[in-house]
Amino acid sequence: MAKVKTAVITAAGFGTRFLPIVKSIPKEMLPIVDKPILQYVVEECIEAEIENIIVVVREGNDVIENYFTTELKAAEELLESVGKGDRYEPVRQLLSINGLKFVNQREDLPYGNGTPIISAKHLIPENEPFAVLFADDLVLAREKGALRQIIETFEEHDPIGIVGVQKTPKDELYRYGIVEPSEVYDEKSGVLDMIIEKPEPGEEPSDLAVFGRYVVSYDVFNYLKEDATGKDNELWLTDANDKLSRDGKFMYKVVDGKWMTTGDPARYFEAQVNYFLADPRYKDGANDFLQKLSQ
Repeated sequence: MAKVKTAVITAAGFGTRFLPIVKSIPKEMLPIVDKPILQYVVEECIEAEIENIIVVVREGNDVIENYFTTELKAAEELLESVGKGDRYEPVRQLLSINGLKFVNQREDLPYGNGTPIISAKHLIPENEPFAVLFADDLVLAREKGALRQIIETFEEHDPIGIVGVQKTPKDELYRYGIVEPSEVYDEKSGVLDMIIEKPEPGEEPSDLAVFGRYVVSYDVFNYLKEDATGKDNELWLTDANDKLSRDGKFMYKVVDGKWMTTGDPARYFEAQVNYFLADPRYKDGANDFLQKLSQ
């Protein structure tokens, strides 16, 4: 079985719920504590030993590539001169990331969450499985990162694909794609029959919501094609995965950790609070502040 060495991170959306700030700053570059959302996703790939990380961006969005590649010499020299060179160390670590590639999302393709993956196809080794990560989904993991957990399950069972899921409160299920299992291995994994997008209340096939962490066979491109549009005339990764699942075992994996979407300001704020509370540098101050608010 081929090792998962490549990941595609989709970071080409407009983030319209965050207007006007996203006029100048891509949503994926909004900060969580002291790093942009996207950096957490890149670091998740590194922790999973991904060798080739492809970030798909909108054309003209140089802010993202510049962040990962541009030095800040004036700041480095200033910090060194006053004996605070350690403050620049996070930047050195950022600039040392290997295997990062940036590609523009093709403007000739229909819109959809499958569009960035097709845009990156020429950089994905043929006949090798690869990971897909949506840059607006974060997972605050307890031990192993979300992608590493998913890859380990993928390598153990050798399915045709696998998606990360999380148990979700019943009153939230209508917001997400929900797994309909066909076979349950254990409380953490199984085989899915299909994914029901945003089911009506009371019609949910399970309490397992899918989020933006996948590993799929290269065969997904048999179905993820430029003219294979679906709902709202968009290119959907879900549609391609549903068709791929007919060719073999497509699994789900309940990820250990807290999945958070940053897709709108309220959920972005929730993610921000959770990350502050998880950070040893700030958790005490954050806890004190929240307690004062509740009084």
